[in-house]
Amino acid sequence: MPTYLSSAEAAAALGVSRQTLYAYVSRGLLTAQADNKVRESRYLEEEVRRLATQRTRGRKPKEVAKATLNWGLPVLESGITLIEDGRLYYRGHDAIALAATHSVEDVAALLWNCNAPQAFAAGDISAHAAYAGMLKHFAGRRVEESLLPLFTIASDDAATAAWQTAPERMAEGCGALMRLLAASLLGTRPSAEPIHAQCAKAWKLDAQGAALVRMALILCADHELNASSFTARCVASTGTSLRASVIAGLAALTGGKHGGTTARVEAMFDEIGEQHVTDKMQQRLARGDDLPGFGHHLYPEGDVRAIALLEDILPQHPAWQEMIKSAHALIGHHPSVDFALVAVRRHLQLPVGAAFGLFALGRGMGWIAQALEQRATGELIRPRAAYTGPRPM
Repeated sequence: MPTYLSSAEAAAALGVSRQTLYAYVSRGLLTAQADNKVRESRYLEEEVRRLATQRTRGRKPKEVAKATLNWGLPVLESGITLIEDGRLYYRGHDAIALAATHSVEDVAALLWNCNAPQAFAAGDISAHAAYAGMLKHFAGRRVEESLLPLFTIASDDAATAAWQTAPERMAEGCGALMRLLAASLLGTRPSAEPIHAQCAKAWKLDAQGAALVRMALILCADHELNASSFTARCVASTGTSLRASVIAGLAALTGGKHGGTTARVEAMFDEIGEQHVTDKMQQRLARGDDLPGFGHHLYPEGDVRAIALLEDILPQHPAWQEMIKSAHALIGHHPSVDFALVAVRRHLQLPVGAAFGLFALGRGMGWIAQALEQRATGELIRPRAAYTGPRPM
């Protein structure tokens, strides 16, 4: 079982005051777990020791540079997304409020600094001639397997190439990429309908289900420099098309430590079922397995995206409530957006893999925004490596 420290013990281990300790939590450098027995937060010892080690070596330039790549200090300036004090903002607007009231197209335009009618003007969106054949080839495959190749075939570089500098044409190109991404997810032809309505039609959802999908897409839109968004920025910095950045983002998202976590959460749901939930979760931990979909470095008090998505559906699923309660009792973590997306997928009875699909389609907005912002800087992202191999003979 994990070992926890009190606030006083954690502050002492780090050699800081309690005020500084709480500042570390607000900056996402440390996770505080509520302890209702003593009404005081507690801290995972392993995490505290790791942070103490980073602080000890933090004055060395090489170590500072290395630490920034692992939930460390900010390395790039961005005006897109702010995560602060457990809240999420898109260009200064609360993402939870946007998800409650705005369309996917509105939020995409906000992230891209354009207007929605310009980016999503009605009209035909054409896919590559080979797309129809690829749809047949990938019919019945899980989204994790099909989305990347389908989008790659369906789209082209011209509409969002670096030489395409007219703001109106660029906005149209960005909107077309999102519509092609939606079609590739749903296995349909590109449509000018609102994106959440396309999902509702393909998945046969009622108005409540469509609204939940719309919320999920918006809450997945961006999350600052996560692995896929940083990958999208690196690709954009080379001067390639925005389409290439979306493809790169999709490739990074499939990893089991990123969007691919949804598949691991699905497997955990299948294993635990609805009976003896706490016992089965404890058995997973005892044999060395983790509980995917719980805990997030940037949300020590709980992932606000997950809280918003689960609010209305949890009361209808007692076993899921028990799973969340048990996870917090066992490891001190709250559900992340990965858990929430799987819960949404199961609640709406969407196809297996749709949790990943919602993540990818929503994040497409952010990949485009990150690529646009990086392109505007005109700078190439090119860090140096600290060589650790054998010295030349």
